[in-house]
Amino acid sequence: MSEERGNGNQKERMLVGLPYKPWLDGLPQERERARRLCHEYNHLPPERWGERPALLKRLLGKTGQRLTIEPDFHCDYGSNITVGEGFYANFNLVILDVAPVTVGDHVLFGPNVSLYTAGHPVHPDSRASGYEYGLPIVIGDDVWIGGSSVILPGVTIGRGAVIGAGSVVTRDIPPMVLAAGGPCRVIRPITEEDRNCYDQDRPFTQEELAWIDSQRG
Repeated sequence: MSEERGNGNQKERMLVGLPYKPWLDGLPQERERARRLCHEYNHLPPERWGERPALLKRLLGKTGQRLTIEPDFHCDYGSNITVGEGFYANFNLVILDVAPVTVGDHVLFGPNVSLYTAGHPVHPDSRASGYEYGLPIVIGDDVWIGGSSVILPGVTIGRGAVIGAGSVVTRDIPPMVLAAGGPCRVIRPITEEDRNCYDQDRPFTQEELAWIDSQRG
């Protein structure tokens, strides 16, 4: 009899946040599939970059029509990742998707961003048993996550928020705020005045603002 008798399917346990055994129920094969697709994606020569969107759609669970992830990109399963329309991630994105990762529309990631849904028990005896667990990550529409930021298990980032570079996000961030630090904390709200500037006190011209209005409707 299999050793998971009485414990339920390990993939089902993984996806609902229960302790699970990552070496059972086809999980190693699913991780191997993701690694093969990531390897193929990361090693496409420039003359074949037109194939990248189709590869991402094979790898990820659900995507919008327009998305860009600069290589290298690495994930555990891929199938547990949903990204919306107009998603862009710069170099070296890592997503450990043992739990669902949901990313909204028009989201930007800087380079070296990492999303970790995966966790291990704190006590060494429990950790040595091999049990793992995962908690979902949710990132709302129009979020910008600065380079080298880390998003930890169970975090939700609200619509329109900006996460400063190098942040470690350990708890939920509300919508329409600028937040940064380790641990990440809210610095201030994002206001209509911010809409008129491209960087702090550097304003857009009227022509540039008109273009912004035309693009966002």
